[in-house]
Amino acid sequence: MHARDWFLAVIAFFLPPVAVFVKRGFFSADFLINIVLLLLGFVPGLIHAWYIIAQYPYTEGDRVMLHSDNEGYGAV
Repeated sequence: MHARDWFLAVIAFFLPPVAVFVKRGFFSADFLINIVLLLLGFVPGLIHAWYIIAQYPYTEGDRVMLHSDNEGYGAV
């Protein structure tokens, strides 16, 4: 697992829906399932969050681009 996934696993220990939100998004079925499981008990929500983190590992394609390839384009 990537370091980002380990960080999400630690976050999931305290707030499982936040980790699922970061991994899958707000309007995903996984997020809603995690909310329901958390309402049924903390442990089912935690296990589901860890499952989602393990099922969808971080890949280099998931990173956010903070700069453009055309870094000097348009500059005077």
